[in-house]
Amino acid sequence: MTITGKQLIAGNWTDGRADSFYGVNPATGENLEPAITAADEFQVIEAVNAASACATEFANLAPAKRAKFLNACADEIMALGDELLERVSAETGYPLARAQGERGRTCGQLRLFADWIVQGEYLDARIDTAMPDREPLPRPDLRSFNQALGPVAVFGASNFPLAFSVAGGDTAAAFAAGCPVIVKGHNSHPGTSELVAQAIDKAVKSTGMPAGVFSLIMGSGRRVGAELVQAPGVKAVGFTGSLQGGMALFNLANARPEPIPVFAEMGSINPVVLLPEALKQKAETIAEGFVGSLTLGTGQFCVNPGLVLAVEGEELDRFISATSDALAKVGCGVMLNENTLKGYQSGVARLRDQEGVEQVAAGEAAGSEKGFTCQAGLLTVDAKNFLANKELQEEVFGPMSLVVKCRDHAELLQAVSALQGQLTGTLQCTESELANYDDLVEVLRQKVGRVVCNNFPTGVEVCHSMMHGGPFPAATDARFTSVGTMSIARFVRPICFQNYPEALLPDALKNSNPLNIARLVNGEKTSDAI
Repeated sequence: MTITGKQLIAGNWTDGRADSFYGVNPATGENLEPAITAADEFQVIEAVNAASACATEFANLAPAKRAKFLNACADEIMALGDELLERVSAETGYPLARAQGERGRTCGQLRLFADWIVQGEYLDARIDTAMPDREPLPRPDLRSFNQALGPVAVFGASNFPLAFSVAGGDTAAAFAAGCPVIVKGHNSHPGTSELVAQAIDKAVKSTGMPAGVFSLIMGSGRRVGAELVQAPGVKAVGFTGSLQGGMALFNLANARPEPIPVFAEMGSINPVVLLPEALKQKAETIAEGFVGSLTLGTGQFCVNPGLVLAVEGEELDRFISATSDALAKVGCGVMLNENTLKGYQSGVARLRDQEGVEQVAAGEAAGSEKGFTCQAGLLTVDAKNFLANKELQEEVFGPMSLVVKCRDHAELLQAVSALQGQLTGTLQCTESELANYDDLVEVLRQKVGRVVCNNFPTGVEVCHSMMHGGPFPAATDARFTSVGTMSIARFVRPICFQNYPEALLPDALKNSNPLNIARLVNGEKTSDAI
C-alpha cells in the first residue's frame, strides 16, 4: 500500500484542509515522506456525524457479525506484511522484532475480542420473569443487558504505534461493544496510523459494515483532540498517555453540556518493593531482572519500574551495586520523538535537583548520534526526603528509577502508604514474607491495579483477567481496565426493559435465546430458552 498523508472519513480518503507535517525517524532526526495533511474542524465534525448516523445500526448487529469484522481487521493488518513493520521501525526507532511482536499482540487482541463477544458474557443479560400473583405486590417482567454507548473517540499512544493506536485495545474494545470509532492518530507515527487505517477500511468494506463505523483523523493533538471530545456526537473517550494530556481531555469532557466518560490511562511510577529476605537470598538476580525491565524499550512503557522501596542495609547495597554494574553496560537508547526526549531530560534534571537525591548509576552516555537518544540511570534518596517531597512521585517517562532507602519496616510501610495511585505494584519477597508483611500488602492493594509478585511489571498480558488501570492518577476511573476483555465494559451501559413485548426485545433478552448465550434467569445462570 502507499501512504498518502490523507484523512479517512467514513470510508473516503481525503486531504486534510488544515496544515501539514511530517513523521520523523527518531534514530536519525530526519523527516519521513510523505507530508501528512491535518483535518480541520469541519472534517472532525463530518467524521463524528458519520459515526453517529450508523451507531444504532452497528450496535444492533449480532455479535457474530461484529466478530467477523474484528477478525477481518486482524487479517488485513497481517496482509500489510513487511511494509507495516518497516514503517513502525522508521517512525519509532524500535527494532523490527519489536514491531513484529506488537503486530502479533494487536491482531491477537482483535481475535480475542471476536471470540469473546460471540459468547455473550459482556452483555450480562439478566431476566426476572413476571410474578403476577406475588403478595403483597406483583412483580413485573424485568430484563436488562449492556448496550453500546455510541461513538467513541480513541487517542493513539506514542509508545505503542500498533497495540495502543489505530487498531489497538481501545478501538478493539469499542468495536466489540458495538461502538463506532473515530481515531485521533498520534503524530509520532502517522504513516503507521494510515497503513493500519487502510487495513480497517478494507475490513469495513469486505464485511459490509456501515462506512461511518471508522474514521482516522490526523492533526494537532491539542486542537483536534479538543474538537473531538467536545463534539456532541461523541459518547466516550479512550486515551493512553500523560497525566497532563489525560486530564485536559477529562476536563473538556466534563465541561460539556452533556458530560461524557474519559477512560484515560495516565502516569505511573510502578513501585517495586524489595523485602529483606528476598534481597538476602537473591539481590543480584533481582537486580538483573529489574534492569531488564527498566531499560526495555528505552523505558518507554507505562508500567516501567520508576521507583524502588526497601529497608537500607547490606542487602540493599548489594542490589544497588549489581544494578549499577548492569546499567553501566546498557547503551544509550532511542526515544520516540524529540518531545519525549526533552521530557525525559528535564524530568531527570528535576529529580537530581531535589533535596537528598543522589545519582548512583548510569548507562552509556549518548554520543554523536543525530537522533533522540538518552542515557539510563539510577538515583537514591532516603525515605525522610521522599515523604517530604511530592515531586519525587512524579513520573519520568524513560529508563530512570529512584531507590527509596527506609530505616525499618515501619518507615517502609509509611512510604508505601504515601504513594499515589499506580498501575502496578511489585513485591520481591519470599512466601513467608508475603504472609508476614500482610499490612504492607494490604496498603499496596489499595494503591494499584495489579500486584506483581516476584516478577516485573513490564509485559501486560492481553487476556480475560488482566487489569491495566488503577486509582487516580494512574487512571481516571479505577473500576476499569484498558487491556483484556473486561475493557469492553467501558463502552457499554446497562438498560432495563419492563413489561416490554417479548417479540420486540433485543435478541439477548428474548425467551427463545436466539444468540444461545448464558443468561441470569431468575437468579440462575443458564443458556436454556424460557
